Parts: sequence; C-alpha cells; structure tokens
Amino acid sequence: MATVMAEAETRQKLLRTVKKEVKQIMEEAVTRKFVHEDSSHIVSFCTAVEACVLHGLKRRAAGFLRSNKIAALFMKVGKSFPPAEEFCRKAQELEQLMETKRSQSLQSQDSLRKMPRLPTLNPPGVRNLWIRTALFEKVLDKIVLFLVENSSKYYEKEAILMDPVDGPILASLLVGPCALEYTKMKTADHFWTDPSADELVQRHRIHSGICRQDSPTKRPALCIQKRHSSSSMDERPSPSPSAREYVESLHQNSRATLLFGKNNVLVQPRDDMEAIPGYLSLHQTADLMTLKWTPNQLMNGSVADLDYERSIYWDYAMTINLEEIVYLHCHQQVDSGGTVVLVSQDGIQRPPLHFPRGGHLLQFLSCLENGLLPHGQLDPPLWSQRGKGKVFPKLRKRVALGSGSTESVSDKEDDEAMDYVFRIIFPNSQSDFGTPPDLMDAGAALWQPTLRKPSCFSCSQGNFSDGAAHKWCNYERTPLKLLCDNMKYQIISRAFYGWLAYCRHLSTVRTHLSALVNHTIVAPDVPSDASAGLTADVWQTFLKDCTAYKEQELLRLVYFGGVDPSLRKEVWPFLLGHYQFGTSEDDRREVDEQVRASYEQTMSEWLACEEVVREREKELHAAALAKCSSGASVDSSSQRMIHHDSTVSNESHSSHSSDRESLARLQSDSSSSTQQQLLDLYTLNLHRIEKDVQRCDRNYWYFTPANLEKLRNVMCSYIWRHLDIGYVQGMCDLLAPLLVILDDEAKAFSCFSKLMKRMNQNFPHGGAMDTHFANMRSLIQILDSELFELMHQNGDYTHFYFCYRWFLLDFKRELVYDDVFAVWETIWAAKYTSSGHFVLFIALALVEVYRDIILENNMDFTDIIKFFNEMAEHHNIKQILTLARDLVCKVQMLIENK
Repeated sequence: MATVMAEAETRQKLLRTVKKEVKQIMEEAVTRKFVHEDSSHIVSFCTAVEACVLHGLKRRAAGFLRSNKIAALFMKVGKSFPPAEEFCRKAQELEQLMETKRSQSLQSQDSLRKMPRLPTLNPPGVRNLWIRTALFEKVLDKIVLFLVENSSKYYEKEAILMDPVDGPILASLLVGPCALEYTKMKTADHFWTDPSADELVQRHRIHSGICRQDSPTKRPALCIQKRHSSSSMDERPSPSPSAREYVESLHQNSRATLLFGKNNVLVQPRDDMEAIPGYLSLHQTADLMTLKWTPNQLMNGSVADLDYERSIYWDYAMTINLEEIVYLHCHQQVDSGGTVVLVSQDGIQRPPLHFPRGGHLLQFLSCLENGLLPHGQLDPPLWSQRGKGKVFPKLRKRVALGSGSTESVSDKEDDEAMDYVFRIIFPNSQSDFGTPPDLMDAGAALWQPTLRKPSCFSCSQGNFSDGAAHKWCNYERTPLKLLCDNMKYQIISRAFYGWLAYCRHLSTVRTHLSALVNHTIVAPDVPSDASAGLTADVWQTFLKDCTAYKEQELLRLVYFGGVDPSLRKEVWPFLLGHYQFGTSEDDRREVDEQVRASYEQTMSEWLACEEVVREREKELHAAALAKCSSGASVDSSSQRMIHHDSTVSNESHSSHSSDRESLARLQSDSSSSTQQQLLDLYTLNLHRIEKDVQRCDRNYWYFTPANLEKLRNVMCSYIWRHLDIGYVQGMCDLLAPLLVILDDEAKAFSCFSKLMKRMNQNFPHGGAMDTHFANMRSLIQILDSELFELMHQNGDYTHFYFCYRWFLLDFKRELVYDDVFAVWETIWAAKYTSSGHFVLFIALALVEVYRDIILENNMDFTDIIKFFNEMAEHHNIKQILTLARDLVCKVQMLIENK
C-alpha cells in the first residue's frame, strides 16, 4: 500500500512540475508577445517533460545500449507514427551538425573561423535537444498523446503515461506550448535585456551597492517637476541601457520629425578644452521641439564597443527643450559660418554652437522658424527675398550724428558681419510671466543689427579691433541694460508665480488627501518605543488590569511592531471587533456563547437546505438517466429547473434574501416560487464555494481535509446570511488566514463577518475599487511624480489595474502566510492610529520599493504585471511596512504644512 501511495505521489509531483512550467511559458507569451527559444522557461519545461516521458519507460523501448533514451524512443515511435518520422530526421540532422562542430573545435583556430556558422545551443539545450526540437516543430503533444494511447507497449504499469487520468492530462497540457510561435531573433545582449524579476532585483542590489542612491523615503513630500527639463552639459542622455537607441533617434523616425541636421558643428564643452565637432539635429514631435548635439565620437562609433556606453563623450552630449529657450543670439563672422547662443528663461546661456561655412546658420534659423509655426514664431521674422529665399532681416540701426541721432535702414552686403538677437514668441498664448509692453517696446533696439563687438561670452574673444569696439561701445549700453532688466524681471516673475502655483497646488493636495489619513500624527517612540510591538508581558498586564494600558496605546504598539505570534489567537478578535477592549472575561465568554448559538442555528438552516438541494439533484440525475435509457423527454418542470440553475444570477434574487429564520418557516411559506428561487440561488453559491474550497491553499500545512470542511462550513454560513451578495471568488482567500489563526469555526465566522464589512466593497458588487485606483493615482502623482510620468508615457497605466488583486485580497496572494498575518494586523490597527486607507500606502510602498528597477528598465504595463507576478511571495515585508508608515507620516505632515 505504501508503495502504491509513493508511486501516486511521484506521478502527481511530475505533473505539478509540468503544469508550473506550462503556466510560466504561457504567461511569458502573453506579457512579452513572444517566447524566445533560449528562454530559461523553455529549458525548464523541456526538462520537466523529459522526466515525465522517461518515467516508467521499459528498457527494451529505449534500447539496451542507447545512452540517449529519448532519441531511441522517438525513433521507435517514428516507425509507426508518420508525424514523428519527419521530426526525427530533423533532430538527427541537428545532432550531426553539432557533432561536426565539436570535432572541428579540436582543429586550429584559423580553420575554425573559416567554418560556416552553425546553430549554437547551451548545455541544457543539448541535453534536451529532441524534446526542444519536437516542441518547436509542434509535434511534441502529438507524440506524447501517441505514447499515452499505446502506453502498454512502451511503459511499465506505474508510469505516469500509463495512468488513465494523468496520462491524458499530460498530453493536453502540451497542446498550448506547441501552439505558440518561438523566435530565434536576439541581440548580443539578449540575456541581459530579457531578465526575470529575481534577476532585476539582484542587478539593482549590485548596482546600488556600488552607486548608492537616495532612498524613496527621502524624497520630498511634494515634487514639482517640469515635464521635460532643459539639458546642459551635466544633463546628458542616459547611455544605459539604450545608447544605440539614442543615436538612432537622432535620425528621422516614426516618433519625431527631423527638421534640421548638420554634422561638424563645433561646441566647446569646457573652458579647459578645445571645441569638438558633433552632429546638431532639430526634432519635432506633436507637443515639443528638441535640439540635440552629439559628439562625432558617438556618431561614428570610434569609441570601442566595450567602452561605448561608458564613454566620457556622453557627458558632453546636449538635449535642449526649445520651449524653455527665449532668445537666440546670432553672431556672424566673415571667416566662419556663424555662431548661435541659446538663452533660456532663467537667463542662463547654453554653450555656443559654431556652424561651418556655407549658410548653415541661416538654414538652421529657417528650419526653426518653420517648425515653430503656426503657434510660434521668431521675432523679428526672417525675410523672404526673391531668388534667395530666407535671408536675415534688414532692420533699423542707430547712427550718431553730432549730439543727436538719426535712424537709417541697414543695406549692408551679405558678407558683412552682423549680430542679431531673435526672440521665440507664441502670440496666441498668454503667459503668466509676461513682460510689460513698455519694457518690450523700449527694448526694440535689441533687434537692430550693429557692427559691434558681441556682448555674449561666446564672442568675447572675436577678432575685432579696439577701435571698432570703442566706436560702438556707447551705443551698446542701452540695449544691454534693457536686456539685463528684462532678464531680471522674468526671473522674479517666474519665481513669484512658481511660488504661487506651488501654494495653490499644495492647498488642493491638502484638501484632496485629508480624507486618506488621520490628522493626528502618532509617533513610534512616544510614550515608549513601539518597535517591539504587542508583547506577551504587555498583553497579560492588560488582561489583568484593563486600566494599565489604553486601547489607543495597544493599537499603537500593534501598528508599529505587530503582534507576538503566540498572542494572535487572543488579540485578533479584539482588533476585528469581535470583543471590545476593556471587557471582562465573563463578558467575552458571553459573547462567544451568543456567537456560537447563532452560528449553529445558521448552520442548521443551510444544512437543511443543502439536504433538499442534494435530494433534488438526485432526482434530476435519475430523470436524466431515464431519458437516456427510454429516449423520452424530461418533463417540463425538471427542464425549467436545470435551465434556471444554470442561468440564475445573484442580483436578480436580492429581494428574496431577507428575513429567513429557518427552513421550516421557508417551507411553510405559501409562495412556492420564493422557495424555489431561494433553493436555486443557494445551489448556485454552494457549487461555487465547494469548487473554491477544494483549491484554497492546498500546499499549506493547515488545510487538511478536516480543516477544509471547517472552511466550507464557515463560508456557507456567511453566504446563507448574505445571499443578496452571494459568493464571489476570493472570499475563501480572506477567510483562510482567520481560520488558521483562530482555529474555531464560530469565532472565525464572527471575525470574518466583521472583516467583510470593509472588504465587501472591493468586490464587483461594490464601488470601492475605482476609489482605490483614483486615490492611488493621486498619491503617486504627488509623492513620486517621476514614476507617475513614466507610467503615463509608457502606455499610460496610471489606471493602476495591476493593483487590483492587492486591494481585493489585502495582499494575501502577494505574501507568504506569516507576512499576511503581519500586514493584516497592521491594517486593522492603522484604522485607529494613522489611516483607514492604509492598504493604499502599502500598495504605494510596494511600488516605491522597486521604483528604481521600474525606472531603470522603463517598464510598461505588461512588464510591471509580469514583474510583480514573479515577485509574489518574495517581498521584504518589514521594509514595505516601514516605508508605508513613512509615507503616511509624509502625507500627514504635508497636510499640516510642516
């Protein structure tokens, strides 16, 4: 008997392994839209299938002298099964290629380079070559099904493929993977760019150990960030992980239009360096224009491949958002192509761009002017001249005559050096930081071309004679003073309106978030350190003398330190409201008796109803058998019963679920339709409960058949009292931890009823889930705007649907049982200590713990779902709870303006 049980357990273990690997492959196919042939999931899957195929294999089926039993078995199958014959031929050819490569590897290195490139397989791929090839050729499921149908020819009686149940299940499990398309396409860094969640976490730990970054807990309470910050020399495009993608983005692509491009534009990155050439490009998307300058060393690949992403030249690359540029200082020199200096809103000048000769400066300004239309323009605009196209404007300039001054129109030749100051304006938009009209009118002289020594630092070393500088010095002072005053006014205005916008936003934040937290901040060390939590000494002292500790103090201890595991059975009923703090032992005993009596009464009612349901099912079964044997049709009443049982819904019978005290009263009701509908409704829920109970945490030690029966009893009792709501998948997940801790049906029933007063609204019949998503969106937008921006840009998953299971089950499926206990008791205590919405802050902490990984890997919606699914039951719950409490405190301080 023991041997039979051991063989059955072995078969189930093999089948569970295959199920797990199939699930991993199908999830990868859904989330990543493809499955790579070298994926680690494929290797694990092939190993699991090979173990099942070899289990109980007869020696003569595999050949006595064959070392590769799988190959021998499949070749024998191919003799009598045509689909396997073609597959075996391909597998043998691949083996021969590998054997050729292995023999050639012993030759000289020179002759090896001359060989045609052969397929490369890693060692696990070589070991599972036949299984892998059958999978990629989409015949593995057919071969295994053939082996199952002819199992007596190939297998011993204890083999998994000989089992009448497990064998067909195994064959059906392989249908899904065999229907997928597998890709061979990969880059040189494929294994680096397609990691698992564990690999991502390990990389981040290694990287953070070398380059420490600020913890998310140290981020400011309110982040006011510009959508696209202007870049300077120390704001470079990130070379990792997409350096090549950055260089490719400099050219025309589907995301941005290339308006202008010119190589060999000189820029002097630092004062102690010479100017270096680079590629200047002007890009336009739907909502912004960007100017990029990239050193030639990054464009032509002169840097070695290994050092490419770590090249110092990335520090010199520039990306400038033209929305933040106000002025363009254009300086023409006779002996060069001209220079442009960009001046931003804060008055800071960007490094000068030195154009080569050939009219490229004018071409750049023309492309910029065309890109600004129709919403913006250059002021003054470029002129259009017949036969030449766009030319620099010929504006008025001042000429001194004695004590007075007159104005004349400039009519200089094109080769004469002139300086211009262009302003980027948007006439149809009213900026909050506008400049007074009189100041701007007075500054019209800024746009008058002069033969002067330029005032910006880029041209301070121009080749002008001292005489020329003195000649124009007196006429420069007024425009320069107006320029400085204009800059000063804009800086002050923007600082003021920025401060005003911040205050207004902060007021909105306080109003919106004030309902999410308690206004009183509870400290972890006042009046005593609460990090140890609720200990046995404190609890025993409280039970002996209820005045020794106040209820609020006990809740504070639970919130900051949790409950001692040995006390949870006693403390949890207090936290859930089954007992009231301060009640005596006699009072608690009386409460238990009342709850037990009510629970037993409820059980007697639904058990009687269940008996009627079972009896009717037997009658329906007998009628169906009679129909099959006699060919007669089932009577109309039975047919209506079957149809109604399959289509009944919880919502359509909500009006018939109240005031049911006993089945006897129900049966004495004159309305037979009410009784029928109630029985149908309960039957539907009963079948749902039984299905979920059988698969609820079967791997956890507590859920033996006897305890699963307890779980069923409690759930049926709750649903009997709440048939208007009915059973929804997931309720068993919420009841299971309570039953594990309390191990008492009546008490678990009472505590579960208290818990469901809050959790009911998270299920589809409630409306709390949408509220959770909206609050989560507000919190992360305010507390971590950078992460929110990433979520918004990468497919806009700011709907936070990936948090659905977290909120539905209070993170029960994300954590191991011991961590679930710690999280739940903290949530219950937080309601009275810090926040009645503490689940939001745990969810936010769960995202923030991995924020750097999410940002570094630029995750989209499918990536983040895959990541958190793989990280389930691997979280550091102490770190997450600590961060969640810090986030609550941060919001509280933000509301109190501390």
